[in-house]
Amino acid sequence: MDREAAGRRFRERLEHVAQATESMLDRLLSTNTLPGESARPPRLVEAMRYVALGGGKRLRPFLVIETARLFGCEDEGALRTGAALEMIHCYSLVHDDLPAMDDDDLRRGRPTAHRAFDEATAILAGDALLTYAFDVIADPLTHPDPAVRSELVLKLARASGLGGMVGGQVLDLAAEQKSEQHTEAAVRQLQAMKTGALLLYAVNAGAILGGADEKQSVALSRYGAALGAAFQIADDILDEEGDEAALGKRAGKDAGRNKATLVAALGLDAARKRRDMLAQQAIAALKDGGFGARGAVLAEAAHFTVERQS
Repeated sequence: MDREAAGRRFRERLEHVAQATESMLDRLLSTNTLPGESARPPRLVEAMRYVALGGGKRLRPFLVIETARLFGCEDEGALRTGAALEMIHCYSLVHDDLPAMDDDDLRRGRPTAHRAFDEATAILAGDALLTYAFDVIADPLTHPDPAVRSELVLKLARASGLGGMVGGQVLDLAAEQKSEQHTEAAVRQLQAMKTGALLLYAVNAGAILGGADEKQSVALSRYGAALGAAFQIADDILDEEGDEAALGKRAGKDAGRNKATLVAALGLDAARKRRDMLAQQAIAALKDGGFGARGAVLAEAAHFTVERQS
């Protein structure tokens, strides 16, 4: 498959997954209670739906679903896992935007949750999305094998918590207070935790659902780690030189807040080179895993990561 055809196929699959994820989230985030629930407060559900529906590229669910498809796994379990991961991502955005953290008023071209509702509701909506994500993955509807569900839950907890995304956010906030220049090593660790961990989990989750062997799992982990790193560098570059209307959020805030980015540590040109190198490493990992033409859509995701404008 040539680049042009792969690009078309990638865009088709990304749009398909986005629509399927939107539909799944719409079903999950209803006011209908599940066994064991007493009630779903309408305002809380409204806030959860506000932040989870109607926006975003849905790259994380895409990676779960497309990785699972490498192994012929196309059931609803991958979609549920992707939707659960998107809930974690959306919760993190809600909390990141709060005045106590990044203090942003705009997200995806509209007011952030604490502006659209209030701070308390935004915090609780984030809490509920985080908790519900584990509910969804632990449900037998996601996979009939308890061992598979347990592995998915454990890896998600590790990726999203103390040693992953949350820990990375703590390092990010601490870095803003430093007066010395950010080092490349420190930025790479921070970004691997804050952003890379969930993108890596997406690929690993697809491998778990698909029953990948050890060689395939190792190659896919390399792919996910490189893709996650490239994605964050691309984000940093877009903040530096992107268009605010296209981004749907405030641009140029990283430098003003002394954010730990590779743009700050290395400069724009070197950051671009590292981003592009990481994308090529991701593509090479797919080849090393023996996926051949089957991996073309995931390879195109690496190209998309470095070429995107928002």
